[in-house]
Amino acid sequence: MSIRLICRSALTHWMAAAASLLTAYAPASSLAQASAPASAPAATPSSATLKIGVIGPFTGPSSDFGLPMLQGVQLAAEQINAGGGYMGRQLTLVIKDDQGNPDVGLKGSQELVTEGVTATIGFCNTGVAAKSLEVFQNAKMPLLIPCATGTPLTAKYPGPSSYIFRTSARDAIQAPFVVNHILSKGWNKVAIFADTTGYGEAGLKDVEAALAARGLKAVHIARFGLGVKDLTEELTAARAAGANVVFSYTVGTENAVIALGRKELKWKVPQVGAWPLSFPFFINGAKEAAEGALMAQTFIAEPSNERRASFLSAYKRMFNQPMAVPMAAAQGYDTTYLLTYALFTVRNGQDTLAGPAIKSGLENIKRIYYGVVGTYDKPFSLDDKDALTANMLVMGKVSNGVVTFANPADAKRNLFVQRKQ
Repeated sequence: MSIRLICRSALTHWMAAAASLLTAYAPASSLAQASAPASAPAATPSSATLKIGVIGPFTGPSSDFGLPMLQGVQLAAEQINAGGGYMGRQLTLVIKDDQGNPDVGLKGSQELVTEGVTATIGFCNTGVAAKSLEVFQNAKMPLLIPCATGTPLTAKYPGPSSYIFRTSARDAIQAPFVVNHILSKGWNKVAIFADTTGYGEAGLKDVEAALAARGLKAVHIARFGLGVKDLTEELTAARAAGANVVFSYTVGTENAVIALGRKELKWKVPQVGAWPLSFPFFINGAKEAAEGALMAQTFIAEPSNERRASFLSAYKRMFNQPMAVPMAAAQGYDTTYLLTYALFTVRNGQDTLAGPAIKSGLENIKRIYYGVVGTYDKPFSLDDKDALTANMLVMGKVSNGVVTFANPADAKRNLFVQRKQ
C-alpha cells in the first residue's frame, strides 16, 4: 500500500478517534450539541465553549519550537471539535505569547487565571515555566507542559498536591540516555557547554549526575548567557582539556554558535545533547557544521506507522508547511488529547469544571489514548506527573539538514509506539 493511501486511511482513523472519544464518555444527548469547528470560535456562544489556555514563545528566539507546539495543540483541538468537542462544547484556545521571557510569561499566566480558562497547556522554556508554576498551583489550575524539560518543574510540589503535569521528556531521562550512547561510542572525555538559564542550570546538573553514575566527570565545563556570539575561548579550553565530545545544554541559536566555533577551530569532535539540537535555529544557523549532531528525541517525522502517518498528513493539510520541530508539534498534539480524555472523567462537568476535579481526572484517565509520541495507559498518577519514560526515547541525528534516526535499531523499534514503563 502506498504512503498516500496509508495516510488517507490513518487520517480517517484519527478523525474517528475524536468522535469515539465522545461516544465513550458523553451521553448521546450531548453529541447532538456539536457546533462549528475551532477555526470559527467567535460564532459560538461562550456558554457553548470551553476555554483552554495555551502559553509559549510564539515570537522571539524560542519561537522555532514554540510555534510548532502551538500548531500541534491547534490541530488536536480542530479534530476534537469536529468530533463534537467536550460534551457538545467547542474547545476555544486562549493563546498567550511569553516571548521566551520569564516576566512576560508570568504576566500571561496571571491573565489566563483571571480569564477563567479550564486548564493550561504551555511552556517551552524551563526558566519561563519555573517563574509561573506558583500561579497555576495557587489557582488550583492544571498546567500541562508539552515542551519544557527541566527536571525541577515537576518536582517543585509534592506529587499528591501538584497541579503541574508534563508530557515532554524531562532532562533527568534525556541526559543519561545521551550519556549512555556516547560512552558506547568511546567518547568518554566530555566537555559540557550549558547556558546560564534555568534550562542550562538544570541540564548541567543532570549531565553531571549521569556521568557520575558511570564513574566519570566532565573534563571541562563552559557557562554562557543567551545571546552569546562567540565561544572560541571556551571551545579552545575544552580542546586543551582533551575533550572528545561536546555535550551542549542550550537552545537552538546558541547551539549553532558552538557548532560554528568548532568548525572555525577545525575541531572535529561530535556535538551531542538534548532535543534543542533538532531545532531549526540550530540546523539552519549552523548549516554544514550541524551535520552529524546527535540528540534525544521522542518523535521523528517519518511515517513509520499508521498513527504517525495520519498525524503528519493532517498537519500538512492544516498548515501546508514543513513541521519545524516535530517533537514539539507531536507533544502539543498528544497533550491536548490527554487533557480532553481527562475532562471526560469529570461526569458532572457540563456546566463547571473545577481544577481539583480535572487534576483527579488527569491522574485517573480511564481509557488508553493511542497517541503519536506514545501509547498512554495511565500516563499520570497521584505521585507521578511525568508522562514519558526513558524507553520512549530514540537517538536522532542531523543528516542533510533534517533529523532522522541515528540507530537502525531505533528506526525498527519505532514501528511500534512505546508505552510508559
